[in-house]
Amino acid sequence: MVQETRWLARLALITAFLTVLLIVVGVIVRVTDSGLGCGSSWPLCDGKIIPPLDNLTAWIEWSHRLFAMLIGVLGLATLVAAWRSKRENRFAFIAVVIAALLYTVQSLLGRQVVVHELRPVLVALHLGTAMLLLASLLAASVAATYRPEKRIQTDSVTLLTYITTVLSLVIILTGALVRGSGATLACTDWPLCNGAVIPTGQGQAALIHMTHRFAVVALGISLLLLVWQALQAGRSGQIRRVAVLALVVYLAQAAVGALFVLTQAGRVWGAAHVGLAAATWALLVMLSVMEYLQTSRQDTTVWQSQSKTALN
Repeated sequence: MVQETRWLARLALITAFLTVLLIVVGVIVRVTDSGLGCGSSWPLCDGKIIPPLDNLTAWIEWSHRLFAMLIGVLGLATLVAAWRSKRENRFAFIAVVIAALLYTVQSLLGRQVVVHELRPVLVALHLGTAMLLLASLLAASVAATYRPEKRIQTDSVTLLTYITTVLSLVIILTGALVRGSGATLACTDWPLCNGAVIPTGQGQAALIHMTHRFAVVALGISLLLLVWQALQAGRSGQIRRVAVLALVVYLAQAAVGALFVLTQAGRVWGAAHVGLAAATWALLVMLSVMEYLQTSRQDTTVWQSQSKTALN
C-alpha cells in the first residue's frame, strides 16, 4: 500500500499544480478581456471544437477550458488512487472526494460565467471554488506524505494558522470583488488611496479597493505573528520552513500588488499578483493540514507501519 500512497500524493500534487496554472490562465483571460472569446457558447467555442487560428482571444479562453479538462482527467486518476488507499489514508480520501465535488461545481460555475457574460458575483464564486479545489488537492497530498514527529495539543499556533489561512482566502475574494466591480484603478497611488487612508468621499469603488488593502495588511500582521509563535513554540523544522516561505511569498505578492496599481493595471503584474496570492493560500493550506495532523487524535499506528515498510 506504500506505493499506492506515493501515487496518490504525486497525482494530487500534480493536479494541484495544474490548478494553480488554471487560476493564472484564468487571470490572463480576465486581464486580456478574453472572457467572452468563445462567445456565450459552452463547452464548445462559438459552436466549434477548435477556434479559428487567427482569433487570439478565443484561444486564450479555450486554453483555460483545456486546462480544466486536463485537471478533470488527472482528478479521476487521483480519485482512483485515493479509493485504493482509503484505509491507510482516510483523511486524504475524503479530501479527494471533496475535490471531485468541487471540480463539478467549478465546471458548472464556469458555464454560468460564460452564459451570463462575466457577471462579477459568478466570477468571484468561480475563483473562490478554484481555490477550494486547490486546497482539497493539497490537503490530500500532504495527508498522504506528512508524518508528524510527535502529537501535540491544539495551541495558539494552531488557531493562528487556521485564522491566517482563512484571511488569505478573504484577500483573494476581495481582490476578485475589486476586479469585478471595476475598482481596480479607483486608487491610483500606493499605499494611500488618492492621498487618503480612508477614502470616504471618493465613492464606493475607492472604498472597495481600500477594503482589499486593509485585508492585505491584516494578513501580513497575522503571518508575522504566526511565524514568530511557530519559532517560539519550537515547531518542527518542516512547519517553520513552510510558515517562513508563506511570509516571503506574501511579501512578494504585496509588492507585486503595488506595482499593479502603479503601472496602471499592467497585465503581467495582474497575473503575477493572483498567482502569488494562490501560492500564499496554498502554503497556508498545507500548513493548516500539517497542524491538524499533529494535533488530531488519529491513530498513528498505520503511519508508523508505513514508515517502517518504506525503510525496509
